[in-house]
Amino acid sequence: MSRPRERIVSTAMVLFHQQGYNSTGINQIIEEAGVSKASFYQHFKSKDDLCIEFFNKRFDYWVSELENFISDAQTMEEKFMKSFDFLIYMNEKEDFRGCSFLNIMSEIPVDKTEIHHVIRDHKGKLRDSFNKDLKNDILSAHISFFSKAQYLPASSIDQTN
Repeated sequence: MSRPRERIVSTAMVLFHQQGYNSTGINQIIEEAGVSKASFYQHFKSKDDLCIEFFNKRFDYWVSELENFISDAQTMEEKFMKSFDFLIYMNEKEDFRGCSFLNIMSEIPVDKTEIHHVIRDHKGKLRDSFNKDLKNDILSAHISFFSKAQYLPASSIDQTN
């Protein structure tokens, strides 16, 4: 059996995806993860801290999957095209319910500044990754907004081509 922290995060990843952030309670996470309340609070100060961990794990997962998916692309154009193909692939693979980041952002109040900061940081990485190749802030912002590819890191697009 995995460690309590891993079980908490894994459970939250499933529940936040299926039910949303606000509809998922700490008690449900504790019960489904098979941990005690004390164990939960030993690892996370709050549900918000767990949410930030969720975003970081989700981002790392998508980066890894994306890098594997586009690894054989030979040109910048092919990398961009494969990046969008990747989105289709992942949406089908994961029973797409919208961008996890944007879904949660729409559920939480403005005063949850740490969560909003993490969302903006990951969205900014996407925009920056497009801009490094395109050299066009406006186009990069539009692509990152409309692509729904919320998780592309700058490192996923090779700068040598």
